[in-house]
Amino acid sequence: MTDINDLPEAERTLLLVDDDKPFLTRLERAMDKRGFIVTSADSVAGGLAALGAAPPAFAVIDLRLEDGNGLEVVSALHEKRPDARVVVLTGYGNIATAVTAVKLGAVDYLAKPADADDIVKALLASEEIKPEPPENPMSADRVRWEHIQRVYELCDRNVSETARRLNMHRRTLQRILAKRAPR
Repeated sequence: MTDINDLPEAERTLLLVDDDKPFLTRLERAMDKRGFIVTSADSVAGGLAALGAAPPAFAVIDLRLEDGNGLEVVSALHEKRPDARVVVLTGYGNIATAVTAVKLGAVDYLAKPADADDIVKALLASEEIKPEPPENPMSADRVRWEHIQRVYELCDRNVSETARRLNMHRRTLQRILAKRAPR
């Protein structure tokens, strides 16, 4: 793994595309502190516009955006700059979209919420060497809890609608929501 600060400024450019504004802001700050020159967008249209005349060397793109699919941005970036290293983030991971993302040029596919250190490792990992597994990965209970919270927020905090979409009894969901997040 190379150090980002060893690269020339033009090779430290990073595009972040995510419609979750608080997450985008936190990730933007974290990546800036790590030495990247960050541009961010909160939609497919914004991401495509940000590619502009000087496509970035790195990108972190959410799969599902309000105005479309983040894979459109991955594809457009790979056409303009085939050597760009892209990591796709998603709260809805499945094998088919992971395969599609890699075919379109992504170097990794991470589940949300992803840690900034894990994202940097994925972006900077050499092609021959796989990045090490995370030191403190989220537990399965935590991943489940995060997924439930995300669906709950997407359903505008409507317990009945969330329970229906998760194929879960409403009272069970209420008990889960009343508890603290697992470690």
